[in-house]
Amino acid sequence: MSSIGKLMKQAARMQQQMEQIQTALATRTVEATSGGGAVKVVAKCDGSIASIKIDPQALNPSDAQLLEDMILTAANQALAQAKEISNAEMGKATAGFNLPGLT
Repeated sequence: MSSIGKLMKQAARMQQQMEQIQTALATRTVEATSGGGAVKVVAKCDGSIASIKIDPQALNPSDAQLLEDMILTAANQALAQAKEISNAEMGKATAGFNLPGLT
C-alpha cells in the first residue's frame, strides 16, 4: 500500500477516535468549589457548565459582589479542569500522527 493510502487510513482512524472522545467528553464532568464550598460548579469536559449550586447561607444581598466572585472563581476552575482533561484525551488520539500543525 502506498504511503498516501496508509496516511489516509491513519487519518480516518484518528478522526473516528476523536469523535468517540468528543462524545465521551460531553458526558464527563469535573467539579470545583469556592468560598469554602459555598459555591459549587460542575462543568462538562466539552467546555460547558452543567450546574451551579449555591449554599443558601451565601445569599446575603449586601455581599452580592462576593458571591459573584465565588461563582466566577469556581466556574473558571471547573472549566480549566475540563479543558485539561479534554486536551489530554484529544492528545491521546493524535499521538503518533505527525503532521505539521496538528501538535
